[in-house]
Amino acid sequence: MYSKVTSEDIKKLCGILGEDNVIYGEAINPDYAHDELGGIEKMPEVLVKVHSTEEVSAVMKLAYERTIPVTVRGSGTGLVGAAVPIEGGILLETTAMNKIIELDKDTLTVTVQPGVLLMELAAFAEENDFLYPPDPGEKSATIGGNISTNAGGMRAVKYGVTRDYVRALTVVLPNGEIQKLGAKVAKNSSGYSLKDLVVGSEGTLCVITEAVLKLVPLPKVSTSLLVPFPDMKSAIEAVPKIFRSKITPTAIEYMSRDTILFSENYLGKRFPDTKNDAYILLTFDGNTEEQVDGNVKEIADLCLEIGALDVYIVDTDERKKSVWSARGAFLEAIKASTTEMDECDVVVPVNKVDQFIKFTHALADEMKVRIPSFGHAGDGNLHVYICRDNLDDKSWEDVLKVCFDRMYSKAEELGGLVSGEHGIGFVKKGYLKKQYGDTPIEIMQGIKRVFDEKNILNPGKICY
Repeated sequence: MYSKVTSEDIKKLCGILGEDNVIYGEAINPDYAHDELGGIEKMPEVLVKVHSTEEVSAVMKLAYERTIPVTVRGSGTGLVGAAVPIEGGILLETTAMNKIIELDKDTLTVTVQPGVLLMELAAFAEENDFLYPPDPGEKSATIGGNISTNAGGMRAVKYGVTRDYVRALTVVLPNGEIQKLGAKVAKNSSGYSLKDLVVGSEGTLCVITEAVLKLVPLPKVSTSLLVPFPDMKSAIEAVPKIFRSKITPTAIEYMSRDTILFSENYLGKRFPDTKNDAYILLTFDGNTEEQVDGNVKEIADLCLEIGALDVYIVDTDERKKSVWSARGAFLEAIKASTTEMDECDVVVPVNKVDQFIKFTHALADEMKVRIPSFGHAGDGNLHVYICRDNLDDKSWEDVLKVCFDRMYSKAEELGGLVSGEHGIGFVKKGYLKKQYGDTPIEIMQGIKRVFDEKNILNPGKICY
């Protein structure tokens, strides 16, 4: 079906990009065979590093003409194998396309290339008194990757997810044609929203080469509350009660004592409190101290009324750094605590979070494995990790299958979905097909064919 990359193809790619930006054979670093989580590995035949929309277009024209598969890769921080070139071919890396092109203060937008890191964009926005609200835990991810997975993060409770901040995209279609989707406008009812189809498509429809993103004015005040509860059930049950207070926190995170201790050990830094089994971490922002302090006091009082053991105000820079650096390190801390792990990134209704977490605890006991978790309690998105520890290959394979089958079935039973923010990629596509059924998958495949009739862009992912 696909053509192998030939010496003539290498020569043409060098002519397009320069020899320094074309790496092939044994010269390719093995890290390019997998993403952050690992588990799925395949080396590309050639790695190309692009710097402009025009270079991407030229590479795609060659790939289209020769029917060579192309997989787009940013920082490689994904967790579902979406950036793994499972059909070989060309791996197109966009990290060198890392320019912040324009800040437009009149339209509250910023235009960036896809290789800009999330932490770079966040810092740039803040320096200019703006906020880019999407806040996934992996700050070294690229904006192109965030758009491709419709990343959410901790501030989604108040501000929404990446799709809500993408105004326009410049993309290269599989045949090399350059198109602009969307515009610098606040409203758009002009036909099908092709831009929104691209957001979350994980590099299967086109290559994103530029994005116009919405910003909001930077809130002047931000305060967090760390609230311990006697158990997970009472912590999670507090969340809908907080929402009913008509105060919307910026973030509501759930964390267990075990996960906090992993983070303490990993960072070598003390967390403010580790005496209790379950915690929720809330953040509030606004433009006046009076407004934020009022919200903090009302929610603190509410938490104490409904069973919280204490309320810690996290308002100094030192405390904020201690708490949020620990929260940001949860994934790496769990990873460092075991020999290998795999992730279940489900989303369930907010009032079902405690049922799902309780289910994972029972499953861990039944399967005799560790299944730590944490997540965005405010939007029902949970990150659950199955730890291999000392299991042999066959036992690990069996445990993963049983645990994933059971957890995804439970999420569906509770009215949830397969992925909240990490995407489907390669490893979850079977579960997506099982949950959605034939017709939605066929519609997705039809969209894919319209964009990519030769199926050369990131083949084998999501719906194929």
